[in-house]
Amino acid sequence: MRQETKRIFRRLFKNPSAILGFSLLIFFILVAIFAPLLAPPVNSFNPNMKLPDPYIMPVVSWKQDPIPPTTKKDVDPQKLGREPIRCIDYHPFGVIGGRDIFYGVVWGTRTAFKVGIIVTVVSTLIGITIGSISGYFGGWVDEILMRITDVFLSIPFLVAAIVLTTILGVGLDKVMIALIVFGWMGSARLIRGNILQVKEEQFVLAAKALGVRDVFIITKHILPNTIFPVVIQASMRMGSLVITAAALSFLGLGAPQGYADWGALLSYARDWMLEIGKHWYAIVYPGTAMVLFVLAWNLVGDALRDAFDPRLKG
Repeated sequence: MRQETKRIFRRLFKNPSAILGFSLLIFFILVAIFAPLLAPPVNSFNPNMKLPDPYIMPVVSWKQDPIPPTTKKDVDPQKLGREPIRCIDYHPFGVIGGRDIFYGVVWGTRTAFKVGIIVTVVSTLIGITIGSISGYFGGWVDEILMRITDVFLSIPFLVAAIVLTTILGVGLDKVMIALIVFGWMGSARLIRGNILQVKEEQFVLAAKALGVRDVFIITKHILPNTIFPVVIQASMRMGSLVITAAALSFLGLGAPQGYADWGALLSYARDWMLEIGKHWYAIVYPGTAMVLFVLAWNLVGDALRDAFDPRLKG
């Protein structure tokens, strides 16, 4: 086991693309962790929750003090909820429509991780559950579950997500629900195929002969030997899910304008997109962040696939 672990790490550290992918991923993780230090939040109130929400991008102001000192004690913070003001003198990525792009890009990193991790984990767990039951028991159970899977696969993913998001309503949580509902089929089919290969192995047949319950055979004997391809697939899907969520936000179906989301930030800046040579920063910075984020997960997924592929042991 120790030699196998050393082999895996050796292959990872000898792979330039793996080093680049992990470096980019660590960079985004650090940005997400230290977002309150890189872009300090203000008392930005969410109009729906009426609570301070750091993901609501503040309206920047060049004034030194937005509230006169003599009247500060008389100001109700709730009245500033819809137009929170952030007084700073330097905007590294510029300002568009009164919104600080640097703030949106930094806090949008947290939004990307939240969407990617939640959707990937939940949809993968659903796919593993359905695929494991289908592959292990076979017969009519397999037929029913796989036909349901085929029905979901026959629906175009993006179109289905748009329709379901339109039905549920606008909001980032609605986008995540739509992505989960139409994102579990690949994991289900992959784990089913792996289980069909493993369930006839001697150690599985021995466990059945000893009277071990099916649920323990699946969780303790089959899944540990079939789960790695699903994990690698999930890591490679992370970036595409973030892009899909950003696309829905750009179309006005996801995060609302003013929310720290890369897609919503691009949607907010669409009025300036046609001004060639002007306000280029409103598109370049969030777009570059999305490209690098997706590239990081794709490179990490490729590196993990190469490292865990038994055919490449030599």
